[in-house]
Amino acid sequence: MDADTQALQANWWALTLRGVAAILFGIAAVFWPGMTLVTLVYLFSAWVLVEGVVRMVTGVSRIGRHQLGFLTMVVGLLQLGVGVYLVRHVYVTFTTLILLIGFMLIVSGVVEIVVALTAPENATAKTLAIIVGVAGVLAGILMLFQPVASGVAFVWILGLYALISGPLTIAMSLDVHRMVEAGRR
Repeated sequence: MDADTQALQANWWALTLRGVAAILFGIAAVFWPGMTLVTLVYLFSAWVLVEGVVRMVTGVSRIGRHQLGFLTMVVGLLQLGVGVYLVRHVYVTFTTLILLIGFMLIVSGVVEIVVALTAPENATAKTLAIIVGVAGVLAGILMLFQPVASGVAFVWILGLYALISGPLTIAMSLDVHRMVEAGRR
């Protein structure tokens, strides 16, 4: 069993955790769009902190085994930084929140695409990862082009992105897990 397969075997559950966190945030954002800015900041911070920790763990486990493990770790560090900043500054302006989220979605989406193109996963997992990455980039661009257009529209865009990326990430984790299990046989 090669080193990349060992890293996948050890961390397939991390993708599931990322997907569940995204779904929970997406449900809250879509079905509770009139939430206060402070509540949105707390919910988004929780989601991005989970994402950041999972990406840091995944990145650290891939360093030395996969050429882009360091890049995954850097994105995790960026997400942790945004999450900690928002928890410490819950009264940020709406524009600041939108800009932080937009840039973070674009960066993490681009990295998701690049890592998917070079990762050892099978074609299904790569395709799902690329779709998640493209959705992140598109959601980030939408937010950056209209940073103060409408609060509810912003929450819906972010929530819909989370509801799309969450199940895809869980599907990706199950596909990776199946691949790992098949490799054991």
